[in-house]
Amino acid sequence: MVAICDSGLIGKKFEEGKKQLDLNENFFGKDEINREDIIKMVERQAMEDASFNIAGKESVEMAIEAGLADEKSVGYVEGIPIVLVF
Repeated sequence: MVAICDSGLIGKKFEEGKKQLDLNENFFGKDEINREDIIKMVERQAMEDASFNIAGKESVEMAIEAGLADEKSVGYVEGIPIVLVF
């Protein structure tokens, strides 16, 4: 499982109806990695058949740019974009 989240969202919780998005540091970690390195890592992990949990505007845009997801696969909780790739 690869977990990627915009750094500004770490530690926040969002709720919308029955949907809940808890972006806690224990799951997403606290290490910040630049966009180029994340894209390389995503491409490498995708070849290894990894699952991805991606949250936040910048992170989801990066996943789309890397070919991991497309606009149709993006969901939202309180306006925060999320993508799950299995």
